[in-house]
Amino acid sequence: MKTLINIKTEKELKKNAQKVAEELGLPLGTILNAYLRELVREKRVVFSVPELPNIHTQKILDNIASDIKLKKNAAGPFAYEEAVAYLDSE
Repeated sequence: MKTLINIKTEKELKKNAQKVAEELGLPLGTILNAYLRELVREKRVVFSVPELPNIHTQKILDNIASDIKLKKNAAGPFAYEEAVAYLDSE
């Protein structure tokens, strides 16, 4: 026998969750039921936070994104020696 659960959530979160579920080809209810089954089976909740790059790495990634937009520094492919020399010059 199925029962109805009402939950309160942010409107935008629900909309985004429905979109992802649709992209996966699953109803949102199926995904929520899977999470509830896991909660019952594991008797624990896992919250994960994606790892964020440190400031130095983020600056490098931002520079790469900027270069890609400007079609800059994309003349490669580079030979191994050229790549190492370039990286050593930074």
